Amino acid sequence: MPDRPEVTAVEIARLAGVGRAAVSNWRRRHADFPQPSGGTDSSPTFRLDQVEGWLRAQGKIAELPVLERAHRQLETLREPDGHPAAPLVAAGAVLLLLHREPSARTDLRDEPDTRLAGALPRLLHRTAHAVLGPEGADLLGLPALAGATFLDLVRLLVRLADEHGPAGAYEQLLARHAEGGPRQLATTPPEAAALLADLAGPCGSVLDPACGLGALLLAAGPSAARHGQDLDPVHTALALLRLALHTPPTAPAPLALALRPGDSLRADAHPGLAADAVLCQPPYNERDWGHDELQYDSRWPSGLVPARGESELAWVLHCLAHTRPGGLAALLLPPTVAARRAGRRIRAELVRSGTLRAVVALPAGAAPPYGVPLHLWLLRRPRPGDDFRRVLLLDAAAAHPAAEGGRDRVDWPALRRTVLDTWRAFDTAARDGGPLPADRPGVHRAVPALDLLDDETDLSPARHLPAAAPDGGAAALLHLQARLAELLAGPADPAAALPAVADAPAPADPPTVTVGELARAGALEVHSSGQGPALRPAGDGPSGIPVLTDQDLLAGTAPSAAAAAGDTPLTTRPGDVLAPALGGGTARVVRAGGPLDGVALGPRLHLLRPDPAQLDPDFLAGVLRATGSARRASSYASTTTRLDVRRVELPRVPPGRQRELGAAFRRIADFEAALDQAAALGRALAQGLTDGLATGAVTER
Repeated sequence: MPDRPEVTAVEIARLAGVGRAAVSNWRRRHADFPQPSGGTDSSPTFRLDQVEGWLRAQGKIAELPVLERAHRQLETLREPDGHPAAPLVAAGAVLLLLHREPSARTDLRDEPDTRLAGALPRLLHRTAHAVLGPEGADLLGLPALAGATFLDLVRLLVRLADEHGPAGAYEQLLARHAEGGPRQLATTPPEAAALLADLAGPCGSVLDPACGLGALLLAAGPSAARHGQDLDPVHTALALLRLALHTPPTAPAPLALALRPGDSLRADAHPGLAADAVLCQPPYNERDWGHDELQYDSRWPSGLVPARGESELAWVLHCLAHTRPGGLAALLLPPTVAARRAGRRIRAELVRSGTLRAVVALPAGAAPPYGVPLHLWLLRRPRPGDDFRRVLLLDAAAAHPAAEGGRDRVDWPALRRTVLDTWRAFDTAARDGGPLPADRPGVHRAVPALDLLDDETDLSPARHLPAAAPDGGAAALLHLQARLAELLAGPADPAAALPAVADAPAPADPPTVTVGELARAGALEVHSSGQGPALRPAGDGPSGIPVLTDQDLLAGTAPSAAAAAGDTPLTTRPGDVLAPALGGGTARVVRAGGPLDGVALGPRLHLLRPDPAQLDPDFLAGVLRATGSARRASSYASTTTRLDVRRVELPRVPPGRQRELGAAFRRIADFEAALDQAAALGRALAQGLTDGLATGAVTER
């Protein structure tokens, strides 16, 4: 274990907000740059305190953020062969002390090291035993840490808790560790966890047998007795601390938390537990889940042992075994579980017995792995005499498709409404015998069990839902057709507005200037967003600043997200030029009152703000769209092309000629936009006509 925190060149670049190449240049050009203190010749490490002092002396940072300092101290406390996240257990214990005993902040902040070193271990053990009980305290396994490095960390944790509260401080530490840790702390995102908890509704007890960092148990809320198990003991301890920190400090101790380490399938830590709800996102695609050892396990119905390649169905049956009669089990599963041939007999038994109540297809990006459109299975353990035999198949992915690229593009408010409203209407009808919700073609249908019990028992919602009729029927299609005809005929031919061109004499290579040189000369400002502000879907909660992402810019659509509450990101203004960091060939000028005016800069975007007296915005945007500009200024170190906008070369031309070229570039951009609009209308019309005729919703005249 190093005596002092160390950082790599990549981490120095992160601290200073520069690229790694800049750090390499500093090492070559500045003789006073700190010398390596460890690592290897190809990947040296440097003492953090020396690097921080040098950066501050050079004016490259004012002060290292408290979160970053705390993270570095945690890295120092990590044993070379130990679990990467183990120091976070001790940090969580300190924050738990601050959470339950706010008066301890003064002592931890001001007591001399000698007194604090003797008293702190006893305080932490006492608090852990009181709040978590003996079993929970033993799970933490708190070492007798009292060295100078740990005491420095304690004081940083006090400062971090003062800024964000103990629970918020712990969430930041976990997130920071996940960014660069060798073992990723992948967890169910809070939106998906909240959806599962809302589907379960209020309940007295909840179990997650693959709890990870406790996201699903956290969403269930402190009013329920929460039980969990995870294969990783350190992750189990982190989840326990996380739940305790999010429980009100006035809650009676010990808390109703029972989290235990171990293999849930092979060594169930909660035998006999029948919870009101079981929420789970189990590990996927595991072949060594215990198939051979568990051949005669009582959890398998009618002796149906899950196949070796059907670990997910083993988790489904394990969750059911821990659900009380009438209770709900909700699991996030890969879509292949609904259709793999090896699992058809177990799927058929779940349908035949009335246990499986719903399969919901979610859009990609709802939960990890984010590129896979997961399914949500909802199961009720039948009560005696329960003869309900229908399955709700809901294709929420079709109703609310996420745009390509991701988790930030899921419209969670609309998705939640669709899933919750449909499930609650169906579940109420199943319980009370009332009318089932009306089928919605292409979205959901309550399918009789007999219709699913064929040779495949494929439960994929899309397989059993009739195609949706075109919205608005024939009238909407005729309106769409009229819009397309109007656009194509138009008051003027769009191509007529294009500039007339002729071959130019072969010029000598014109003098050029890079965007970086123009920025240093004050002719424009360059802003790059990196990851951008914290995002939420547009329309989710209180009104925030609209955020334009790189996908919005490439698609030419309005901002699809909004900044999180409290964020004050950089916003656009007329005359700005926007370009994506990934790829090239796209650049748009912000027009006054247009859809890009006053929006926040989202992830992976460049904003260029030219001085119109020196650089015409349309001229700049036109050069950025040129094929050669993007090719020469892009990095091809990976399969993704990344535009280094400061390396883009512009021809040196007088302002008057810039404006002439800018006007021509603008007419070309308007022509391209008209083509895109016509193509989009044409595709929508063709698909609507095809779907309408195929479903019988419309007919020829």
